[in-house]
Amino acid sequence: MKKNIIFMMALACFGAKAQNIDDVLRYSKDNTQGTARFQAMSGAFGALGGDLSSLNINPAGSAVFNNSQFTLTGTNYNVKNESNYGAFVSPFTTDNTFDINQIGGVFVFKNNNQNADWKKISLGLNFDRVQNFSNYKSSNFRTENGLDTYFLSFAQGTPLGPLLLQNGEYIEEAYLDIGSSLGFIEQQAFLGLFGGVIDADDPNDDNNTSYSSLANYTTVSQNYRKITTGYNDKYTLNVASQYQDNLYIGASLNVHSIYYEELKEITEDSYLADSQVQFTTFDNLLKTQGNAFSFSLGAIAKVNNSLRIGGSYQSPTWYRLEDDFSQRINSTLADVDINFINFNVINLYPRYTIKTPGKLTGSMALVFGTEGLISLDYSYQDMSQAELKPVSDANFAAENEYMRAQLGAVSAIRLGGEYRIKQISLRGGYRYEQSPYLNNTIGDLNGVSGGIGYNFGPSKLDLAVNGYSQNYRENVLSTDPTPALNNTRRNTNVTISYTLNF
Repeated sequence: MKKNIIFMMALACFGAKAQNIDDVLRYSKDNTQGTARFQAMSGAFGALGGDLSSLNINPAGSAVFNNSQFTLTGTNYNVKNESNYGAFVSPFTTDNTFDINQIGGVFVFKNNNQNADWKKISLGLNFDRVQNFSNYKSSNFRTENGLDTYFLSFAQGTPLGPLLLQNGEYIEEAYLDIGSSLGFIEQQAFLGLFGGVIDADDPNDDNNTSYSSLANYTTVSQNYRKITTGYNDKYTLNVASQYQDNLYIGASLNVHSIYYEELKEITEDSYLADSQVQFTTFDNLLKTQGNAFSFSLGAIAKVNNSLRIGGSYQSPTWYRLEDDFSQRINSTLADVDINFINFNVINLYPRYTIKTPGKLTGSMALVFGTEGLISLDYSYQDMSQAELKPVSDANFAAENEYMRAQLGAVSAIRLGGEYRIKQISLRGGYRYEQSPYLNNTIGDLNGVSGGIGYNFGPSKLDLAVNGYSQNYRENVLSTDPTPALNNTRRNTNVTISYTLNF
């Protein structure tokens, strides 16, 4: 019996599997994560500081601390999805996970010379899970575009000869060899042929370039499941200082660790009775891992006892990533050995770089003594400047041009407030983020938040509920003929933080 072996090969031609605009936007999102106080006020901390997660907005914020602190935060993430395709509306699906999403501390060193201009220096070390990719979505619908349209879109115009098995060649060896030597387009045509979904019009002619579907239908029923897991973790090293009584400046170095896993499962049936194919399944598994680097600079000024203003610059983030991709297919007419092409047969792609654009943030806060405050942040990021590298790669160059045409500048507003009653703090916030797409493929993001905190003196306990929603369109597969789903995603984070002063 043939052994099931793990094969790993670098694909020379990316084809339709090339890293694209979806990958760029996935890692560009700046979700409101972090401490409970930060989340309760929707992240509006650019002119406030004094919270470890405020370093994500303005690195000068650590100099606002009057004493050293340590904070530990845990969050329960709830994601609810609704999908529809035309008149077909799928039931809500939900995903729940819990993470320790923030751990960090700041060390404050005060200058004993009270006449010195530089009053103190602070050093901050912080971990934030800035993105939790855990999500589950399921959709059921009928469509006029079955899986055969996906495989035909790759096969038409492709010579048959190079797609056929050679003497003594295993099917999984041919699958990997075609991907490595010819490319993703030919590899998908091979899957369609041996998966029993399409066939050559003249199977005896190696020069045949015309193909037809083996499925007969008016509409088909599809069940689509998408399961994602992973994280984008950020480790921040921060230094900041207070100059005289009214100015705080700071800088941060950020290192990211990324892992992303995406499983797409499609089951298709309900063909006509005379169809040669009566069922088809097609699954795709993508894994991405890597790291990233960025830096930030910022300042906060006390204009008077009530008004504070802040400004910060977040550099581009340079991601260095590596993908591996595997597939499996089956149908009524599939080759008997098709099960040997599975998730243990891996296409390993060369490393690549994503550069997300830099971001500017302006902030203002009104502080009402010890009673409370109101804070407002505005951020600007031009997503049309995002890049896939190396730009010498023709596919990356084309995708960069496409992003420049599809994406635009993104404005984001965060508004937060806090009211204190003795040891109790009541908080609330609102968040708005403009769609990065000029054609609103992804809609605007809106979110509200609230929370409560209790100050024990040497320590604090904070609780927050942070919710936001966004509409977006998503193709089931990477080609235009496949269905495009209309989705609504609602995130609700319940977060608790414990802070110790020392």
